[in-house]
Amino acid sequence: MKCIKAIKASKEAQIGEIKRVDDRTAQNMVGSYWQYISKSEWKSATRKPVETVNDQITDAVTVSEKQLKRKKSK
Repeated sequence: MKCIKAIKASKEAQIGEIKRVDDRTAQNMVGSYWQYISKSEWKSATRKPVETVNDQITDAVTVSEKQLKRKKSK
């Protein structure tokens, strides 16, 4: 599998479009309209960044839950 990027606009692709295709297809496509790119560039373009959980909200909830548990046990 190879990663290719469009360098010229055509009917099938816009400039900057990235595709992952098999070796034979890539060999036929690369030329004046497509160029090879690294797999890491393809990964960064196709994968969404992981959202981090806001720790402050989580900490506030756990503190209030702990306080409720203490009140119930007394």
